[in-house]
Amino acid sequence: MRRTLPRLLILLVVVALLLAAIGPLLVNPNPAPGTTSAASVAPAESRFLRIPFPGTDGLRVHYLAPHPGQDQATGEHSFLLLHGFTFNAFTWSRLIDFFGGHGRVAAYDQLPYGLSAKLAPGLWRGPDPYSRAAAIEQLFSIMDALGMEQAVLVGNASGGTLALEAALARPERVSALILLSPWVDSMHPILPDWLAGLPQMRRVSLLLARYLGGENPLLDYAYADPGRIDTHRRQLTGIHRQLANWDVAWGALINRWMTEPVAIREHLAEVKQPALVIAGGSDPVLSETDNARTAAAMPDATLAVLPGCGHLPQEECPALVEQAIAPWLEGLGPNKP
Repeated sequence: MRRTLPRLLILLVVVALLLAAIGPLLVNPNPAPGTTSAASVAPAESRFLRIPFPGTDGLRVHYLAPHPGQDQATGEHSFLLLHGFTFNAFTWSRLIDFFGGHGRVAAYDQLPYGLSAKLAPGLWRGPDPYSRAAAIEQLFSIMDALGMEQAVLVGNASGGTLALEAALARPERVSALILLSPWVDSMHPILPDWLAGLPQMRRVSLLLARYLGGENPLLDYAYADPGRIDTHRRQLTGIHRQLANWDVAWGALINRWMTEPVAIREHLAEVKQPALVIAGGSDPVLSETDNARTAAAMPDATLAVLPGCGHLPQEECPALVEQAIAPWLEGLGPNKP
């Protein structure tokens, strides 16, 4: 028995290693079916633009803005709205008109979410379009395309991370920040490039993409009260599933995401723009303390806590978000439209 047990343990270890090495390769690599025309499934309020990106023929980006036909309208401010991880521009649907009342506004789908381009691996010849650096470059290209010389960046969750990174990268183009439960710490394990690049890990990324994008479990998790989510909200959150290749594009993003830590917290003191940090009082992802630490670390930041709201206050508590933002905006000077 003493001789058999070590052999059995060795056999179990070998089997476990084989499963880890071979199991992921059993994931079906075929991309999801669907239409290749985002315009054919887009609602009436949708708009599209094309931005340049190295190694591609340009990236088609979906965005929302109020008052069709009034793209060149100007006001005291310009706002660019940035959604969080696995969400899309429709997360801002209930606040588009509010921001529109204070100036120009657009909310866009970051690649490859929503109805924006779904680039599968191998469809670009230059830098990875799903890297953090690429997301910043795409943000400013979208501002250029929309004629926004300067803007207030409004970001939720990882969209708040992107807003902060953009403010540090090109501060002259970011007049202020409105951050709703921003992620300022890595919320996932970070893998070395060599490990993430293994065929097995690419299949794991694809499997994770299909899970996160298939039923959008983070939608229910992010609400303080999931009962507030209506059918229309669920349909808009999952609109990407109508497009071909959405899963392999999400898989490529997640694979890259696994290798890039969020390290913005150590640079918060360098963010000089006025900032409003909005925290959900019942946020299941980030505590009020987390958001308070973020606000305290920036030189010119104000904290607003919304009682009874979760991680997506722009969806769950839009009226409270408006009440927090409106008086804060009064203290800002006009930016360059």
